[in-house]
Amino acid sequence: MPRRLKHWGWGYEDEQPSPSELRDAARFFSERFGFGSREVELPVPLNEVSLPMPRLRPPEPLAPICSTSDYERALHCYGRSYIDLVRAFRGRFDHPPDVIARPRSEEQLQATLEWAVSAGAAVIPFGGGTSVVGGIEPAGCDGYSGVVTVDLKSLDEVLEVDPVSLSARIQAGATGPRLEEQLGEHGLTLRHFPQSFQFSTLGGWIATRAGGHFATLYTHIDDLVESVRALTPVGVWESRRVPGSGAGVSPDRMLIGSEGTLGVITEAWLRVRPRPVYRASAPVQFADFTAGAAAVRALSQSGLYPTNCRLIDAREAEVTGAGDGSHALLVLGFESAGHDVERWMMTALECCGDHGGTWERRGGGDGGSAAVGSWREAFLRAPYLRDVFIGIGVLSETFETSITWERFPGLHEHVLGDVTRALHDVCGGGTVTCRFTHVYPDGPAPYYTIVAPARRGAELEQWAELKRAASDAVIAGGGTITHHHAVGRAHRPWYDRQRPEPFAAALRGAKAAVDPSGALNPGVLIDP
Repeated sequence: MPRRLKHWGWGYEDEQPSPSELRDAARFFSERFGFGSREVELPVPLNEVSLPMPRLRPPEPLAPICSTSDYERALHCYGRSYIDLVRAFRGRFDHPPDVIARPRSEEQLQATLEWAVSAGAAVIPFGGGTSVVGGIEPAGCDGYSGVVTVDLKSLDEVLEVDPVSLSARIQAGATGPRLEEQLGEHGLTLRHFPQSFQFSTLGGWIATRAGGHFATLYTHIDDLVESVRALTPVGVWESRRVPGSGAGVSPDRMLIGSEGTLGVITEAWLRVRPRPVYRASAPVQFADFTAGAAAVRALSQSGLYPTNCRLIDAREAEVTGAGDGSHALLVLGFESAGHDVERWMMTALECCGDHGGTWERRGGGDGGSAAVGSWREAFLRAPYLRDVFIGIGVLSETFETSITWERFPGLHEHVLGDVTRALHDVCGGGTVTCRFTHVYPDGPAPYYTIVAPARRGAELEQWAELKRAASDAVIAGGGTITHHHAVGRAHRPWYDRQRPEPFAAALRGAKAAVDPSGALNPGVLIDP
């Protein structure tokens, strides 16, 4: 029997910690951080949840690829943000989709889209379900006859590889491991590894302008897309496959970041590359985050383009086991498919030394650093840890932005001050930490993590107040409301403040042209 994903949390059902493991985690966390409950709460089983009856039934030709089961409807009701997890954990599914369609071909997808639109339904494209901003939740769809969620994961093939141009045509439903497995047969990689890599899909990355793990150069999916194909209610939208073009507004750029509102992405040509052979990594300590930021700015403007250049403040380094809390830590790394990278690493370390950085003496190869390994493991396990936090009464949230270098100190001070005050007022305490996930010659992308005591039963209200404080601070400081998490429904009020109104009007016009009935993901980016 195939493994089933958890209907309420991250990962598979058989990965849920046992009650004894949860009690141990609660005891450890409360002793270390001074908050969290030692009385563990368990999720409401699905067989104790009562979902409203489906309002739609698929036509007979589509019935084999559709489901109205409670499990499928619950699984596709939410993404995986903190408030999504809290609601599903408690068995609260306010507005589940009515029908889940899993097309196995573009023809079946076209038939599903035509039926849903003709029936007056809303249509929500669904990839891995890993949205943390309410991007796939069927909220605000009361004016429709129902909601059809289209799960694209059956469209998961690498259809074509061009070894001359180093490109590949890949279906939108391919998850990270699935597409890397197929590209690996050709000695190639897409080299796009977001934290959600295990479950998220290519179509989701394109629709949300996802950022990968790597800190510089080709890390955003924007940088890797050669062309995109999508189905809309009025026809096929496909851009020409060329390495670059100056022919007006780019059709593929409009689909990148469209979050399912302008069409259902079915496939794309992507730039791929040979798999790396040479690697080097090193942890560099700085007296404080400010000194580390100065070094990172110098690195970002040096032309070295490190693969990894993640600056972690002292508190986050301590929490993740990568440090003792006395120093900021820079996780620095290089990789290449064609040449040794030790020379680049040594030059980068010299740059860090010019700004007060210190590091252990290194040999060749990967460096084998325990600090780097500890942080990497914590990074990969973070989505699983949030599930545990809910059971032990801990509120956790993240938010990210980007800002130019000269404005970063002001934004950082403003964000830390406002969020710390909000934590005290809303939760009675807690911590906020920061790291740089991506860096550019003109500025960093700071990523903030909140961990605080939760009041059971009031987590949604606590989250809303903290989210508002953080988002207001980011916009007031001149940053973007999101660097790589997308807009969804959670960021929509601040996205409306960030974008120019003439552009918003143009976007509404584009939406009306390709989706006249407003069926595609209503309420995301554009009001229905």
